[in-house]
Formats: sequence, structure tokens, C-alpha cells
Amino acid sequence: MQSCGPNTLLMLLRCKSASWPRADPGFIAPIGEQNGEQMTLPVGARAHRRADGRVEGVLTRDFPHSADKVWAHLTAPELLPLWLAEGRVESRLDGFARLDFGQSGSAIDSRVTQAIPLQALDYSWSGPGEPERPLRWRLRAVGPAETRLLLSVTTPEADDPARALAGWDAHLEMLAAALEGVPIKFPFQHFQAVRAALSAELRQGELLAAR
Repeated sequence: MQSCGPNTLLMLLRCKSASWPRADPGFIAPIGEQNGEQMTLPVGARAHRRADGRVEGVLTRDFPHSADKVWAHLTAPELLPLWLAEGRVESRLDGFARLDFGQSGSAIDSRVTQAIPLQALDYSWSGPGEPERPLRWRLRAVGPAETRLLLSVTTPEADDPARALAGWDAHLEMLAAALEGVPIKFPFQHFQAVRAALSAELRQGELLAAR
């Protein structure tokens, strides 16, 4: 596997040697439903404005921890506040996904639309009456004690996609720290840098599409 430096979105965006598959509406499919095969997990990150005007972003991290430990941090009520928000995400189909970000963001109050323990978890980053903002979490063991996490975030056309994606990327930094047992506060400087990088990525994509 080709390596291009620190495992953060900003560095991956700047890594000229990285090669990522093009994102499209079927890029993140439920497991086993993409061309009849198990979905491919890319290493890297990118954002792509779809034909319907929505933006799909894909964020990836490799963690030196088991899938059981990473899955627990995605679902256990006592672990979620260490890196995301107070609340609960039930790891079953049609379970509740309720997270309260307080003054730092909007609340999540939606239903789980896919749950495969240690592999897949889908729900919407939205509340009742709000546009759907699908979150699709995917885990895969890539070593005896190493797990790759892939997060797909889809935002409505009216949202600020670079801001939303940078926010989730910052929370993945918090997740990495929580997994190491040293939780951190929201990394605002990281968020700002990633937001700027993704804004440039989206602008470049729109310019290329307009040619």
C-alpha cells in the first residue's frame, strides 16, 4: 500500500502521488450491493459534487486498533462523548440515532438505516423535518489489530459542504485520540485548514466540470 505521509485529510489532499477512485452516487453502497461485490475501501479522501447538486465527501482513517474497539466508539453511549457528542446510536436496523452537539452544532435525531456489527452503520446527520444528510460508516480489518474506517458524508445543495466535511474530519481526529485513551477538544485549527483545502478541491472540480 502506498504511503503519503501523516494520515490526515489535509495531507492526503496534498499528496500528489495518491490515487483515489472517482466518487459518484454509487461510490458508497451498502455492503454487497455495489456491482454485486463487496465495496472497495479507498485510502484517502475527496469531495465530489453530484449531478443532483448534493456533495458527497469520503473520509478515511487507519487506526492501530481492533474493529471491536472502533465499533464500540461509534455506538457505546459512554464512549461517544469522548469524540463526538452526548447521546446514543443503536446498532440495529431502525434503531435510534440521537446525538446532541449542544451549541457547537445541530442535533442528530434520526433512524439507523443499516447496521452490520463491526462492518457498517448508516444514519442521517439531521433531525425531524430537516433534509437528509446521510452518514455511512464502514469498517474493515486490515491487520491483526488495525482497522480502516471509511465515512461517507452527503450534504444538501444549500449546505456548506466544505464546512460540514471539515467538521467530521475534525471529529475523526478526536476519535483517533479517544482510541489512544487521550481525548482532545475539537481541533479548530485542523478544522480550518481542512475546510480551506476542501473548498479549493470543490472549486477545482467545478471548474473542470464547466470546461
